[in-house]
Amino acid sequence: MSDAETVRRREAEGKDARAHTPRSSHAEWKAPMDREDPVAILQSQAESRVPELVPIRYGRMLVFPFTFYRGAAAIMAADLAQTPASGLRVQLCGDAHLSNFGIFASPEREMLFDINDFDETLPGPWEWDVKRLAASLCVAGRDRNLSKQEIADVLVWTAQSYRQSMRGFAQMSNLDVWYASLNAQDIMGVVRAQQLVKGKRLQQMEKRLGKARAKNSTRAVLKLTEAVDGQLRFVSEPPLVVPLQELLGQAESEQLRERLEVMLTDYRSSLTDEYGVLLSDYTFQSIARKVVGVGSVGTRAWVLLFMGRDEQDPLVLQAKEAQASVLEPYAGASQYANHGQRVVEGQRLMQAAGDILLGWLPAIGIDEVTRDFYVRQLWDGKLSVEIETMDHPMLRAYGALCGWTLARAHARTGDRIAIASYLGAGGVFDQAIVDFSEAYADQNERDYDALLEAVKSGRVQAESA
Repeated sequence: MSDAETVRRREAEGKDARAHTPRSSHAEWKAPMDREDPVAILQSQAESRVPELVPIRYGRMLVFPFTFYRGAAAIMAADLAQTPASGLRVQLCGDAHLSNFGIFASPEREMLFDINDFDETLPGPWEWDVKRLAASLCVAGRDRNLSKQEIADVLVWTAQSYRQSMRGFAQMSNLDVWYASLNAQDIMGVVRAQQLVKGKRLQQMEKRLGKARAKNSTRAVLKLTEAVDGQLRFVSEPPLVVPLQELLGQAESEQLRERLEVMLTDYRSSLTDEYGVLLSDYTFQSIARKVVGVGSVGTRAWVLLFMGRDEQDPLVLQAKEAQASVLEPYAGASQYANHGQRVVEGQRLMQAAGDILLGWLPAIGIDEVTRDFYVRQLWDGKLSVEIETMDHPMLRAYGALCGWTLARAHARTGDRIAIASYLGAGGVFDQAIVDFSEAYADQNERDYDALLEAVKSGRVQAESA
């Protein structure tokens, strides 16, 4: 079969998928009669988490409906499994809400815009990521008190960006798709040219970007450590940051430190040889438990301090527990025995450029249980969106950026030609995504209220931290 015939076959596969899954069918969302109690899903997740941290998770989720949405990936995974799918699969982010996109530094020190959270990554239907993203924009738009018409406009721009970008990637060579990236300098150029942000707000954006460039291990050390007996140690800010010796006592913490040296050897072996050599030039110094995120609260997360040539050369890594993806019951089990490796490999597939120290390991915890972890630099030029500052034009432009980025990530691992053919040149899919997102934002509000009622009744405990 010639190359041209292969392309035509892939285009035909995409169009054929419309017969069993019309693009308009993606508008559908209605909770089934046997839908699982959303609070019960969250409680099920809590069974494998640090008990004293679970109330913090609930407290953070209850700030407003969007923070609930951030922590409700498992709830939405069960719901997405009930929705129509074309049968075309990609490597999914698994939790592609708008706060899981942002800016970070590439190995070449270029500031890139990309997906930046892969805890739930797994192969599955591409539609699930698109719907998770679009519904997040709808929920956020409501929290920002945008009108229904303004929110619909944001959603159309997002879905259209995904669709048109996928059609663009379908015309590109394989290498060009993998080389494609979006840098902060280009984004700011568009912001200025289209006057999406003006005056003082533009200056604030540029200032935040400048701060992100300087957000690295040195900044982490200044914020998270203090000198004790002439050595740097992590500060104690329980329950958010707790040094190991406070969790276990001095004697037990020393024993765990010895085991940790062995575990770090396993982590080093997951890196490519040159970065393993780089890591070997650092000396391990201190470790603390750190609470991170919203949905991740209660999973085990540690920060590790290393020193290079002197105290002016620090390295701060984060080791974060990787449990089974919330998509696994519906999309199938991971091919990787270690869920840390699942996260790392998914990130490498989807991101334009990644952390050079991204790796994984199995680790024996303070409770003597072996768990999977992935490791990365704690801060490396990271900048996330501030939703509370976004008006309609900004949210619309941001949705379009996320749509392009998600399409690029999916185009790398799925059949971009078939997906583009399925989506087509018209706006049928775009409108379907608007309708789905509005219906699911209603569902999210009902689930938020259910958690609020569970706290009021004493079924679960929530704490602010």
